[in-house]
Amino acid sequence: MGSIFKPKIPSLPPPAPPPEPPEAEISPEEKEIIAKEQAAIRRRKKGKSSTILTGPLGIQEDEEDKLETLLGKK
Repeated sequence: MGSIFKPKIPSLPPPAPPPEPPEAEISPEEKEIIAKEQAAIRRRKKGKSSTILTGPLGIQEDEEDKLETLLGKK
């Protein structure tokens, strides 16, 4: 009896064909731009890692650096 009160659902149209993929060829100018961007990213990563003073074994400073105070070395 439930099928009497439910409307029939029309079938869906077939999906559209997928678009063609873009060409994989990159011009020399685009290659140069990409290389510059990647070099800048590497520089920024290197700069950040050089400021970190700790490593897997703890603080990575010399004994002499530990002796420094606000007034100078002891």
